Order: sequence, then C-alpha cells, then structure tokens
Amino acid sequence: MTLTLFSRARFAVAIVLLVATAHAASLADAIDAARSEVRQNLASKAPGFAIAIGRDGKILWSEGFGFADLANQKPVTPQTRFRIGSVSKPLTAAGLMLLVEQDKINLDGDIHKYVPDFPDKGAPITIRELAGHLAGIRHYRGDEFSSDRHYDSVQAGLKIFQDDPLLFQPGEKYSYSSYGFNLLSVAMESAAHEKFRDWMQQAVFTPLQMNHTSPDEARHEPPQCTCFYQLGAGQTNFVPAPSVDNSYKLASGGFLSTPEDLVHFGFAMLHPGFLKRASLDTMFASQKTAAGQSTGYGIGWFIRRDLHGHRLWSHSGGAIGGSSDLLIYPDSGLVIAMASNYEDTQDQAGNSIQSVADDFTILLK
Repeated sequence: MTLTLFSRARFAVAIVLLVATAHAASLADAIDAARSEVRQNLASKAPGFAIAIGRDGKILWSEGFGFADLANQKPVTPQTRFRIGSVSKPLTAAGLMLLVEQDKINLDGDIHKYVPDFPDKGAPITIRELAGHLAGIRHYRGDEFSSDRHYDSVQAGLKIFQDDPLLFQPGEKYSYSSYGFNLLSVAMESAAHEKFRDWMQQAVFTPLQMNHTSPDEARHEPPQCTCFYQLGAGQTNFVPAPSVDNSYKLASGGFLSTPEDLVHFGFAMLHPGFLKRASLDTMFASQKTAAGQSTGYGIGWFIRRDLHGHRLWSHSGGAIGGSSDLLIYPDSGLVIAMASNYEDTQDQAGNSIQSVADDFTILLK
C-alpha cells in the first residue's frame, strides 16, 4: 500500500519514539520528547489524535490530543474509540489462527469448502492466499469505499464483488484486497459456527481485555466514540465526514478501537500464550508467490525492516473519518499504536517527513 502523508508521519514518529525510549536519560524524558513530536507533526493535523506505547507488557505512555467532538469541544482521551480501518486485518488474522489451532479451518483448504456458494473462479482459492492478498480478489472500485448501504450479514456483503473475475490466477502475485478479507470472514463464520463479530468478541477481544474494541455499526454508536471528520471545501477547516456503513467489511476495515487496546493486542502477538508458537511463526512469515517471490506480507501483517534494520511487523488503516497504525518491534518488545478521527488522503511533504526520520538514525550509531 502507498503510504499517505499521515502514514509516513506516523512511521517517522515510531522511529523517533523507539530511539527516544532507548537513549533518553529517563522514561519521563522519552515521553516529553515524544509528546513534543506528536503535537508538532501529528496532532496538529487532525481534529483528534491518540497514541499509546508499550513495552514488556506494560503501557509506558498513553495520551489523547485535540477533540473527539469539535462542536462540543469534547477532548480525546485514551478511551476514545476511533475507526481503525485496515488495522482490523491483524485482529481478524488472530481470530483466524485460533480456528486453525482448533482444527476448524485449514489454511490451505479451498474457500469453497467453507463458502460453497461463492462463485467458481476456475481455480482453487485457499484461505492462506486470501489472508496474504494472493488470491486475485479485487480491491475497492469507484465509490465503494464510502458506501452507506447496510448489509445484514458479512455473507450479504460478498455481492459487491463475488461475480467479478479474478485479477490473476491465485498465487501468481500479490495484490492488496480488502474484499479478500471479507470473504475470509464468511469462511470463519462457517468454521466457527457463529457470526464473525461474535467469534471475534469471545475469542479475541474479551480474552485480551480489549474492552473498547467493537464493530463500527452505523445503526449503533458505542460509548466514547469519536466523531468523524474530513477537510471542508476550502481545505482549511474540518467538517463532519459523510455517513458510511461498514457492515460489509468488518474483517477488513470495520472495527473501532483505541491505541491502548491495540497495544495490548500487540503484546499478545509477541510471545506464545494467546496463540501457539507455530501460529505466530506462520502469521509473521512473509508469504511467497507461486514463483517464489516474497510479498512482504504474512497473514494479516506487513513484514519488513525499518530504516535502521530493525524487524518490524505493522499495519496501517484508513477509513472515512479515521486512520490508524499499529507497529510491533519484536526484538525490543516495543508496541506503538496511533489513531485519529481524520483520514488524510494527501501525499505532500512525504520526503521531508522521511528526512526527519533519517536525522534520528545518527543516534543509533
């Protein structure tokens, strides 16, 4: 995925925070440095913003900036829920791997074993390929991303794309697809014998005490949920974003959460316990095309190294009126999560943000 200005900014701050935590004279100094960076480069670019950082199973810093509700001047707090967009995919991946561990779903099984009504595409499509964007399922088109149509089930949401041809033969190449994860959620429902949202709640959110994570449902606003914003016509002020209904894409981009909840989720991905070692190894191994080319994406996670060579598991998310990032540095145990109530779609000043990150690499030498 192409990084937007906001994503690049957040990635740069993640580098800054990693260095600050390692080199500051004290935790207080690291937090002060991080807070200054956030206020200047992130919180100033959205109505509301929140960040949480943790290490070794403990939240080191969590803070909200700006407003969850501009009209009523309601401040963002660490409990404010944001639209996390595609950061929903790592959550879904965890729910998937639990089903794998219970022998209820086979990563290399054909999707038609679990969703027999899905149209035949002339070639098998495996669960693993769907979870790694290798299935050839298309991504959003036109105004689908901003749909306000309600679907009574994730199964019903398949109508959007199920009759379209594959972009390529499954396994041939990597092509990011939120709809692939939507199809995956229907397979998970079949394997779990319960609704996708219910499985995620009882299998993932409740055990990990993610008490502020829930489906983003247009007909039900949970407590402490932010308002959602976009830039006005003059590009100088924030106005309420149009209403959308994410009922068709819970698995790929339809959850609300907080940075603190996401950090706790990240902790559970660092060591065996919630998931078995074999599941973690599978999830955080880059998949490969049929030709053997690494994709840089495992099961629900981007697998890469940062500018300084540190291993990094991450995902970013964008939604109407929201954006988020979740970053895990497995070698240091550092987990960083950020969210805002504005989706930045511009890609200006990206190079200058990258230069800021480069300046801090000197501290590692």
